[in-house]
Amino acid sequence: MTAERPERVLVVGSSVAGVRTAQALRAEGHTGELTLVGAEPHLPYDKPPLSKEFLAGTRGAEDIRLLPGGPEADHGFTLRLGRAAVALDVERRRVRLADGELLGYDALVLATGVRPRTLPAPVGKPVTELPCFTVRELSESAELAARLAKKEPVIVVGGGFIGAEAAATAAALGCPTTLAESGPAPFAALGPEVGALLAGLHADHGVEVLAGARVNRVEPLTDGWALVRLDDGRCLEAATVIVGIGCVPNTEWLESSGLGLNDGVVTDEYCAVPGADGVWAVGDVSRWYDRRTGGHRRVEHWTSATEQAALVARALVTGERRPFDPVPYLWSDQHGVKLQMVGRRSADDHVQAFTATTPTGDRKVVLYSRDGRLTAAVTFGWPRGCMTARQAWAKGADIADVTARLAGLTTALTPLDLSSSTYLEGNRA
Repeated sequence: MTAERPERVLVVGSSVAGVRTAQALRAEGHTGELTLVGAEPHLPYDKPPLSKEFLAGTRGAEDIRLLPGGPEADHGFTLRLGRAAVALDVERRRVRLADGELLGYDALVLATGVRPRTLPAPVGKPVTELPCFTVRELSESAELAARLAKKEPVIVVGGGFIGAEAAATAAALGCPTTLAESGPAPFAALGPEVGALLAGLHADHGVEVLAGARVNRVEPLTDGWALVRLDDGRCLEAATVIVGIGCVPNTEWLESSGLGLNDGVVTDEYCAVPGADGVWAVGDVSRWYDRRTGGHRRVEHWTSATEQAALVARALVTGERRPFDPVPYLWSDQHGVKLQMVGRRSADDHVQAFTATTPTGDRKVVLYSRDGRLTAAVTFGWPRGCMTARQAWAKGADIADVTARLAGLTTALTPLDLSSSTYLEGNRA
């Protein structure tokens, strides 16, 4: 056995990063022992649908499984489900589970993901006793779906991916929906221009968007509803509160392991953990070294998780280490519109927004550039435009060339003036 070609591989974490790692190991030719540990009792499932199709009832639990068949099916590796990992002994190369079982390994892949942040509740009243929900776990999303079927008022706190998608789903189900975002607009991390377009999209579909709405706390009402108090004194009432205010990496169980922990598990550019031979980290919990920026990054998105899984599996089986150097990409589905982003924007980037007239209708695109080079692109309902921008970004294309390529896909590419948007006034990056 060598560090590059281990006989026993242990994967801790049963979300997409962990499952794809195990599957990729077999696909690459690993024939040794392979065990996948998961804290949840369910068969591994895909999380993105929890805020969309699963919540809407168009896809069931079996439809979003990451593994075919039932619990007894031969998945190509051993499953330890409903048994959280609680400690890691790097020197002895073993992981202790909550039930006391010790699992040895030659190579360990950490894929424990993240957990959602919660809202402050009154003293002595746990937030779990309030009608507050997140959409990170199957059982909680199932309970939330049942509540949304009543079509009662919903308040969504947080305008990031989870919050905005959940708001779109709730509104589509007929729930009077309010989206409370502490920043100037939803998706503030993608820039105020994109946030303004998204705020308009939500408003067009009946969602009330409250920008600059920071939640102070949530209190119970006598009828089982909740009172959401904002810092500015406003109070909002709803039957259901959906919380999407970010996540925290699941690394507490590693605190005594000696691994580098800093908003995730710190790794090198290969997703290997420095100073811990045979230990790797993938997915939302991995804070990997980005050679493009010269710093460490942690990305919470499906594409990054699957790409890291494939990279690490190949390294373990073949010994071939390649730096993780992806073309940054993410997507979100809201109100029937697919939002796609490629690249990374900065606050001082030059911004251009366009309406793209295509044979199937008008689309929107926002382009970011610096020193004449494309840094990021966001498209609304225009996958072909996103693919063109993605290819251009990978080649380091200049912004004029990208704009010309996009124009070639349309009958007209018209500059879009967002200066009058309520969500841009005084909030330009």
